[in-house]
Amino acid sequence: MLFRSRPGMSASATEALLRVLSAPTFELIPLKNAIDHAAWLPLGARVSVTASPIKGLEATVALCEALQAAGFKAVPHLSARMVRDRGHLASLVGRLESAGVDHAFIVGGDAKAHGKYLDGLSLLREMAEIGHRFAEIGIPCYPQGHPFIGDGPLLASLREKATYATYMTTQLCFDPAAIASWLAARRSEGISMPAHVGVPGVTEPYRLLAISTRIGVVDTHRFLTKNIRFVARLVRSGGFFRPDALLEGLAPHIADRGTGIAALHLYTFNSVQATERWRRPYLDSWIARSAADAHPTPGAAR
Repeated sequence: MLFRSRPGMSASATEALLRVLSAPTFELIPLKNAIDHAAWLPLGARVSVTASPIKGLEATVALCEALQAAGFKAVPHLSARMVRDRGHLASLVGRLESAGVDHAFIVGGDAKAHGKYLDGLSLLREMAEIGHRFAEIGIPCYPQGHPFIGDGPLLASLREKATYATYMTTQLCFDPAAIASWLAARRSEGISMPAHVGVPGVTEPYRLLAISTRIGVVDTHRFLTKNIRFVARLVRSGGFFRPDALLEGLAPHIADRGTGIAALHLYTFNSVQATERWRRPYLDSWIARSAADAHPTPGAAR
C-alpha cells in the first residue's frame, strides 16, 4: 500500500465516499483485449472509452458497441481532431445511437493532424447543429492546467462548452485541495455543471508517474513541483499505487455540496482486474465501518 489510510472521517464524508465508490465510471483504452478486461467490471457499469490517434475513432466506436451489447453503459470519447468532417461526425453519431449509446465525452484530442474540427468546442457546436440523442455529454477540465493551453483560454473555452455539456471530468490531479479550490472558483463564476473527479486505479508507480507527467498537467516540472510529496512517496514505493489516501482526502470535498462533485471517474489504464480487486474490498471495508459507526457495540469506548 503506497499511502496510509486516514483513521477516521465524518459521517457525511464516509457517506459521500461510499456513494461515488459504489458506482464509478471506469475508463478503458481501446486496445485489442479491452473487452476481456471489461469482464472484471460489474454488469451495467459505466465504461468510458478513450480515443487513440493510432487506432482511430472507429476502434473507440467498435468497443463501445461491444460494451453496450454486453450490458454496460458505454461512453465514447469523441476526439475533435480525429473527426474528418460533418459526414464523418454524422456517421459516428449514427453508429453509436444505433447501438443504444446515449452518452458521449468530447475532447479536443492530441492528434497532430486534424480535419474540420480543431478543438472540442467546434465539435460540440457541430453536434448541436446536426442534432443527436445523447442524454449526457461530458467534457474535460484541468484543475492544474493543460500541457499546451494557457489558463485564460482554457477557462474561456470551458465556459463556452458548458452550454453544450452536462458534466465535466477532472484530469489527473493528486491534490484534493487543488481540486476543491479550482471547483470553488468555477462555481463562483457561475459554472454549475456537476463534476466527476478523476482518480487513477491500481497502477504500477513508475507507469503512473510517466503517465502523470504528460496527461492533464501543464508540464513535467510544474507537475513535479505541485505534487512533490506524492512523487517522493511514489518513487519510494516498491508496490502498486492505490488511491485510498487520495479518495479519503477528497471525501470531505465530495460531501460538500458546494463543490458539485457528483461522481468518481477511475482511470484504469486497462489494469481493470487489479483495480477491481482493490475497489470491492475497499468499498466493503467502508461499508463495514459505516455500519459499525451507526450501530456501535454496547459498552464500547467512544
